[in-house]
Amino acid sequence: MLWIRSAVFATAFVGFFFWLVPRLILDGSGNPHALTGLPLAAGAAVTVAGFALALWCWGVFGSIGRGTPAPFDPPRHLVVRGPYRYVRNPMYIGGVMMVLGQAMIFGSVGLLEYAVVVWFAGHLLAVLYEEPALKRIFGDDYSEYRSRVRRWLPGSAYSPAPRPVDLKSKNNDTPLAADSR
Repeated sequence: MLWIRSAVFATAFVGFFFWLVPRLILDGSGNPHALTGLPLAAGAAVTVAGFALALWCWGVFGSIGRGTPAPFDPPRHLVVRGPYRYVRNPMYIGGVMMVLGQAMIFGSVGLLEYAVVVWFAGHLLAVLYEEPALKRIFGDDYSEYRSRVRRWLPGSAYSPAPRPVDLKSKNNDTPLAADSR
């Protein structure tokens, strides 16, 4: 059921923000014809890479987070694997890449402006809603992750800090919460 929920959300999200809205922008521009040569090839590569990144994020949300990217069906575990090891908001980056690729393909200033709007909206959503919610839900685990992984620019791979082992505990062989993400 989780994969179905994730697929439905992903299809609706990509379909609306990264297919329908760009098509409406292009139709209003009077020049919805793709360029050729290098702009087409580069734009297609950026669009496909953005889609692949977003798809990877959805898979990680489902398999590790046990939820979807939708705010109404969030992951139950903090996701710090896959692309999230390198940057905190790879799904937004993938979405912006999809729009930028389309802007390159069609030589569209309107789509370039839309890419800026998508990034800014994602930034506001991350800062004003997602980060406080993740801090509230996941506490110190999220605080540690946030202190070591950048919001928008990829960096070195994140690994949770080792936790002290209680030598008196009978159950030291169980995976730690940070390691089970």
